[in-house]
Amino acid sequence: MNDSSQNDIAPTEATALSDYLEAQQATLVTSDGSYAVSVHGEILVGKRVVPYHLIPDDGFLGKVSKWRKLDIVERLALLQSRWNAEARARLEAQLGKCADQVVAIAHEYELDPSSALHALQAKYELARLRCIVALDRIEAAKGNRAATRQAEKTRDAVNLSLYPESFTTAQGMKRHFIAILGPTNSGKTHAAMEHLTRARSGVYLAPLRLLALENYNRLLDVGVAVSLVTGEQRKLHPEATHVASTVEMLNPNRVIEVAVIDEIQLLDDPDRGAAWTAAVCGVPASTVYLLGALEAEEAIRSLVKRVGGTLEVRKMERKSPLEMEKQPLGSLRNLKPGDVLIAFSRREVLNWRDQVMEQGFAVSAIYGNLSPEVRQAQAERFIEGETQIVVGTDAIGMGLNTPARRVIFTTSNKFDGYAEGVIAAPLAKQIAGRAGRYGEHAAGYVAGLDAHTHKTITALLRAKPEPLPDTGFFVAPNLDYLELIAKATGQTKLQPLLELFAKHINVHDEFFLPANLTEQTEKARWLDTLNLSLADRFTLSLCPVSTKIPMLERALQDWARHRAEKRRAPLLRMEGMGGRNELQFMEDSCKLYAAYAWLGYRMPETFPDEDMAQMLMQSTSEKIDRMLAMRNTRQRQDKEKRQGRRDGGGAAKFKGRRR
Repeated sequence: MNDSSQNDIAPTEATALSDYLEAQQATLVTSDGSYAVSVHGEILVGKRVVPYHLIPDDGFLGKVSKWRKLDIVERLALLQSRWNAEARARLEAQLGKCADQVVAIAHEYELDPSSALHALQAKYELARLRCIVALDRIEAAKGNRAATRQAEKTRDAVNLSLYPESFTTAQGMKRHFIAILGPTNSGKTHAAMEHLTRARSGVYLAPLRLLALENYNRLLDVGVAVSLVTGEQRKLHPEATHVASTVEMLNPNRVIEVAVIDEIQLLDDPDRGAAWTAAVCGVPASTVYLLGALEAEEAIRSLVKRVGGTLEVRKMERKSPLEMEKQPLGSLRNLKPGDVLIAFSRREVLNWRDQVMEQGFAVSAIYGNLSPEVRQAQAERFIEGETQIVVGTDAIGMGLNTPARRVIFTTSNKFDGYAEGVIAAPLAKQIAGRAGRYGEHAAGYVAGLDAHTHKTITALLRAKPEPLPDTGFFVAPNLDYLELIAKATGQTKLQPLLELFAKHINVHDEFFLPANLTEQTEKARWLDTLNLSLADRFTLSLCPVSTKIPMLERALQDWARHRAEKRRAPLLRMEGMGGRNELQFMEDSCKLYAAYAWLGYRMPETFPDEDMAQMLMQSTSEKIDRMLAMRNTRQRQDKEKRQGRRDGGGAAKFKGRRR
């Protein structure tokens, strides 16, 4: 499984790509299933300095199939051919021409060109498309389009420049924000949770159900009356003063004393960042803690300035040192109890797990397809010494505190849904930071399994963090926004309404960007064929079901038809394993029960078996955990049998010699 073709690359070659990117004000991103180079800089238009951050038109570096075949030298050569001084000159000439047109129109009609020119700051988008957006913005401002009147109605309905003001409860308060920023294992959470514990009322907002559950238990343990509220689960305390929840479940109408928003750097996530934007804009707390990575500082300053309130920034340092091993691990024979082995897919985790068990270790397996309960149970087995090694994906990077001494990367590459490439430096640092838990080890250690991976991870951990953008915060539509657009345009289908929302944010606002609505739009396409209200179609489109898992997509479509026909939807379904092994089938079943529970909270008349869904989710999680643990037991028993046969055979031979 090692990439032997890369093992002899010199250290300078291993870091040349990242050094070139840094020198050229560039970074690698994935867009439309391909690798691309995203660049930033400034152009001068008259006396106006116009910043840009986007993908040059010829900045695509190839589809995943092409990229995988290139070694690091070839990748660097391809990058240098696509992005160099000449390419920057062409790009800046293109942007200068666009900006000149914008400024000329603005001057003629006495308009401010700032909003239009902000279109040139969109990290993941092509230059030519952003130039079109910039010109569309200035055209919209001068009012010379054929559909001006209708566009203005829709623009007013989706006036994202007033997005923070739509959270009326929070906007009516004086809020003080405290940003506590630092690397993993720097103690960011402690001070915030101490304040939350002492507060008369409060909320903890987590990126994962696992983290919400962990801090729910933390508050319970010190006697706080707290409820747990996630998309799929409720544990309601009758006299609750506090709530631990996932960030999407924020109640923007309940005034509280203290709020803690965890992993604030996820503002920059195109898929889920909108939930963090909404939380910062809308959490109605007198004191709001923002916990996360150091690179989020400028984004936080910009967003807090926009939403109003005072800001205090505290920077933390890691409590125990984090060090790269001098050499790669080299072989699984060099593993030691307390090590965490990192892979980046379910298949690879299970493969490495089996290989590690062949070395005589009991192993915990942790990957994203497991429910939070199973991940926690597997982590507990490691914490309690029942297992000696963890093999996991980047799922361990957030929400699982394991007493790991050393983190070992089996690879530095990950498939992100579009293409396979080297993981981002912040992800590498977050995963590596799990080594050397404070109070357990004096230091944490990091290594690659092979020489190439070791060199790459070393370079990633040394890389200077790229700050989050301080504009272009992601937003997603709520039902109220979509109903306003429907009223303004007469459009009643969900799919076109989502597309109108995205279009009009791009044209009419420079501070916010539309979140990635691809999967929601895919669901909306077939939901629009059913006799459902807009509210029902919107809710069903948000159900946490991946369209990439056929069993789950079929279930959601069936449930939607039951809703349209005003029939109660059954939980238990006659569904074969469809070529999946038992473990994978149970993992998918657990997701199905969670999706039913999610709908049960929102549409109880159609999905009445929510309690059964919770029970099945729990029992299936326990069965999955037992299956993973049973593999360790079988491996140990097989080893003991083999050892016994060797010992028995040896004794017989010895007796024979004595005779």
